[in-house]
Amino acid sequence: MFRSLLVAAAQRPQAPGGSPRPPPASGPAAEALEAQFSCPICLEVFHRAVGIAGCGHTFCGECLQPCLQVPSPLCPLCRMPFDPKKVEKASSVEKQLSSYKAPCRGCSKKVTLAKMRSHVSSCAKVQEQMANCPKFVPVVPTSQPIPSNIPNRSTFVCPYCGARNLDQQELVKHCMENHRNDPNKVVCPVCSAMPWGDPSYKSANFLQHLLHRHKFSYDTFVDYNIDEEAALQAALALSLSEN
Repeated sequence: MFRSLLVAAAQRPQAPGGSPRPPPASGPAAEALEAQFSCPICLEVFHRAVGIAGCGHTFCGECLQPCLQVPSPLCPLCRMPFDPKKVEKASSVEKQLSSYKAPCRGCSKKVTLAKMRSHVSSCAKVQEQMANCPKFVPVVPTSQPIPSNIPNRSTFVCPYCGARNLDQQELVKHCMENHRNDPNKVVCPVCSAMPWGDPSYKSANFLQHLLHRHKFSYDTFVDYNIDEEAALQAALALSLSEN
């Protein structure tokens, strides 16, 4: 399903300079209109949209940030190399977001696309829908109990100030903006949540550790069912090779 979303986003018609083409005079369905102005990374309406000059793809400014932190960035959608200096604010997209309206997926109220995110976050109908989402059930019936002590590897707590519910990228951004000059040694909440993590190990330079180790999500690379002893040995070997 995720791949089909990416394919659909890659095939989305775009005007020169990374701007999605405006809808025809007759107008497509409102749902399609919102999808046309959605970021292919977060799948929400663009927020502070930016465009990559080379391939013309458009993203939320914040969504594209992790790609700009690597030496040779690639477009997250088409994987084409691009010059980070040629990523520009998609002004035409921002103007169109302020011009077009679409119905809220909860209350059906027509909202300007530029205000859709803030509306959805406060819409009682959307919150009710989220609360009524079906709970996890096994794909195949089983007599095995569903584990209740699965560690949270999706959101983390800032080890400096205790700010909660930060995903990996938000944790990096939060610490860089608020704790850049904090000299305290702290435990990395991302590493300590891993099967091989040591909850007592404190990083001497936590910010450098964040930028080097946690630019991308562990979910992309980690098999959580791996033997913990083998994983620990691999982590120790990596640590020794770095020193």
